Amino acid sequence: MAATDSNLSVVLHGKDDIRMEDRPVPTPGRGEVQISIHSVGVCGTDVHYWKSGYLVTKDHPVTPMILGHETSGVVSGIGDDVTSLKVGDRVAIEPMNPCLKCEFCKAGRYNLCPKIPLWIPADGHYTRYVVHPERFCYKLPDHVSFEEGALIEPLAVGVYAAERADVKIGKRVLIVGAGPIGMMCLLCARAAGATEICVADIFQGRLDSVKKVGLTSTTVLVDSKNADVMAKKIENTMGGMPDITMECSGSEAGIQMAINATKSGGMVALSGLAPPVATLSLAMAAVRDLNIAMVFRYGHDCFEKALAAVSAGVIDVKPLITHHYPLEKTVDALEAARLAKDGAIKIVVDCHRA
Repeated sequence: MAATDSNLSVVLHGKDDIRMEDRPVPTPGRGEVQISIHSVGVCGTDVHYWKSGYLVTKDHPVTPMILGHETSGVVSGIGDDVTSLKVGDRVAIEPMNPCLKCEFCKAGRYNLCPKIPLWIPADGHYTRYVVHPERFCYKLPDHVSFEEGALIEPLAVGVYAAERADVKIGKRVLIVGAGPIGMMCLLCARAAGATEICVADIFQGRLDSVKKVGLTSTTVLVDSKNADVMAKKIENTMGGMPDITMECSGSEAGIQMAINATKSGGMVALSGLAPPVATLSLAMAAVRDLNIAMVFRYGHDCFEKALAAVSAGVIDVKPLITHHYPLEKTVDALEAARLAKDGAIKIVVDCHRA
């Protein structure tokens, strides 16, 4: 156990206020393991918290909290009653810790567990050591790298989004937003059997990055603020309106474009981090009988499905990893993610000592 080591941590205190602090090394309790963190992926949520200073709305300001939740590491200590893990095991961490007793958990929707509302700050994983419940730590196969392990969590979001959107063989799918979550949705839609996928984004550089994933998706540059104009451009590019749109930008304009572009009777799944308030024209959705699904985190088995897909080679996340930063340079990593700097797709913070 690493009780004598320092525990350098990236702590958010408020808007644009990140401090490097040495926190106590946590000791695992009953049913918990201590993990020496290796890799943590940068999420858009981390950037949102940093630049806004609040969680869901301004009514939920951050209090000092360690950022980061896309994580892999090595078990460095075990608490009482831990039976499935041992010191030295390589693991991916599912960051949620639901009660497993409420009506939502019992129904398999523990993303809705009231014990873990998004607006209550909780320490994350941009740090050297954490403790976490054994039941939410998953052994990594020998052939799955730490970096891939860190990407299991965002891939689980893509798995859940594809399930909520009911992506099936033969479906035509539009993905709005070519950021990391958009890319995860792209991979999952392809794995689920979508035969035609188009990706739309306001940045040509991000669309170019689609090619790096090794898929043959068509792309559309969003060069107009008129949702109807963009809907027609998408229809012309795809040879028809999409059956399903997975909105991953979280922007008001992106949501409206998704509604206008989707085929009548189709599905719009909102996967992006939406603004607290958005002004939308819903008449287009109503008169065309669209289904609109919200995507919040992921369901009870999505993490396991994501890990299984990567382990079996069904989904390859490695091409998404473009940049690495040491823990001490986490602010630089967040800024690079915010600006999609130098073609950044997925940035990984290396929390382990070199």
